[in-house]
Amino acid sequence: MQVSPQIEESWKEVLSKEFQKPYFSELKQFLLKEKQKYTIYPPGPRIFSAFNHTPFHNVKAVILGQDPYHGPGQAHGLCFSVPEGIAPPPSLVNIFKEIRADLNIPVPPHGNLENWARQGVLLMNATLTVRARQAGSHQKKGWEIFTDKVIETVSSQKSGVVFILWGNYAQQKTSLIDASRHLILKAVHPSPLSASRGFFGCRHFSKTNNYLQENNKQPIDWSLNHTSNP
Repeated sequence: MQVSPQIEESWKEVLSKEFQKPYFSELKQFLLKEKQKYTIYPPGPRIFSAFNHTPFHNVKAVILGQDPYHGPGQAHGLCFSVPEGIAPPPSLVNIFKEIRADLNIPVPPHGNLENWARQGVLLMNATLTVRARQAGSHQKKGWEIFTDKVIETVSSQKSGVVFILWGNYAQQKTSLIDASRHLILKAVHPSPLSASRGFFGCRHFSKTNNYLQENNKQPIDWSLNHTSNP
């Protein structure tokens, strides 16, 4: 087995020490055993899609999710995102509603967020895999150690990044981020259970773009008008 996974070169460079650590070897062994017994999402080549679509040097914003979707065909390695042809889940529908209210951008016909990722939005789940139809089944197996290191690395080696933290789980990562170097935006989760308690009206999308422009960076086009590659 490879010492490091199939991950974009700039990430491989900044995270190289993580791939050598015992927890990562144990995580790989766990995944090999899981794949022998269960269906695992997302498919193997898509596990590191967030990194492969958004190289380290391109990162301008980070949106943190918790778990991949665990239904058939939904997870493709970007948090909150689904491939074209798959109905957007309720949280993503609410994200689109907030974008429409914030920026007057029409709700798109699909839920594939690859276009955001290509512009520098790292769409990372804290846990990068899940057992089919079993939410949370791959938590506390090592992924969180890895993704916490990703957050710390972006925080320490870059400046002027927007960290978008929705819900209590994501906000627990605040301590990993240097608030003097970056913008941290917090709101309740966009889930229908909580969105009306502060997600709607948070205006995180315009706030992100305003901050990026203040730091001489290209703002994000939050529309999904450009058809993504399959």
